[in-house]
Amino acid sequence: MSMTQLVADRPRQTELLAACGERLARLVAEDGWLPADCAAVHPDHYCQYLLHCDPLERFSVVSFVWGPEQRTSIHDHRTWGAIGLLRGTEASTRFSRDAASGRLIRGATTTLRAGEVELLSPQLGDIHQVRNAGAGTAVSIHVYGANIGAVKRHTFDPDTGKPTAFVSGYTSQRVPNLWDRSRE
Repeated sequence: MSMTQLVADRPRQTELLAACGERLARLVAEDGWLPADCAAVHPDHYCQYLLHCDPLERFSVVSFVWGPEQRTSIHDHRTWGAIGLLRGTEASTRFSRDAASGRLIRGATTTLRAGEVELLSPQLGDIHQVRNAGAGTAVSIHVYGANIGAVKRHTFDPDTGKPTAFVSGYTSQRVPNLWDRSRE
């Protein structure tokens, strides 16, 4: 069953995440399919390249490319997501917010290696900071329950927990044609 059919069937979020994670694990189990321009590293910051967005914006697929020591700010997603590592090593540190003060509480750090998948959602906890945990380039494939480049999300001040709204957009304005099989 395709992701389009999966989201159209509207399963419970736990079932959706599990099924998405299984599909993503199969996708990142093999390298070589990602177009080179969707794995291009920038010397100063990580990049996110839109690979596919469902026409109804029910989900999107994005490649994230990390140079050595590059990281995100602490941020949320406001939707479910699955992260699969295609190349390299990536570390994700989870955070929660103290209900009374709004301050961030640091949680566990998960390290992903090629072929591994991590799931997130507002119900499971979707505030984290991600960094390249290796010496070379890391590439991860993310599937989100929305057009993530258009979602109003938040970054969080690491000391106070104060949220600041942002919309991430995408690094490239071009979406690759992954359906072109003329070279096969």
